[in-house]
Amino acid sequence: MKDLNIRVNEKIRVPEVRLIDTDGKQIGIVPTSEALRIAYEKGLDLVEVNPSANPPVCKIMDFGKYKYELEKKEREARKKLKEIEVKEFKIGFNISEHDYSYRKEHMIEVLKEGNKVKVSIVFKGRQLAFKDKGYDLINKIAEDLKPYGALEKEPKFEGKRLVAVFAPVR
Repeated sequence: MKDLNIRVNEKIRVPEVRLIDTDGKQIGIVPTSEALRIAYEKGLDLVEVNPSANPPVCKIMDFGKYKYELEKKEREARKKLKEIEVKEFKIGFNISEHDYSYRKEHMIEVLKEGNKVKVSIVFKGRQLAFKDKGYDLINKIAEDLKPYGALEKEPKFEGKRLVAVFAPVR
């Protein structure tokens, strides 16, 4: 977990704080020394929960337990994040019908999984004279993938490749 910038006990250096008791009941604005004394009597810590308020809001609690709860929330949040991958498909612009249908089915599977598809149409040698056929192929792919994915990045030449990116439809 990244470094916490939470002030605890003696690190709170303001003259007075708004104090909240262990059960969530507001005690009110008290001098910091008084708040520390109350926290120590209960065997707990004085933790600054809102430093931007005027005066800062402090709560009496077990700081170790509070830190553990924050770490637990962060782990849960990371668990729920889904990383989207980009799968690349390299195709020659004069691809056969069978190869095209096979690649198309595979692209549909990848889009259904929630990942992005990057289609690269590779031109070799003098094939660059037929750029319009490459654009036609990209348009055909876009039409076939329409129910599963939308064109995220317009077709663009990167060297001798025509590249387009498709994102899954939500």
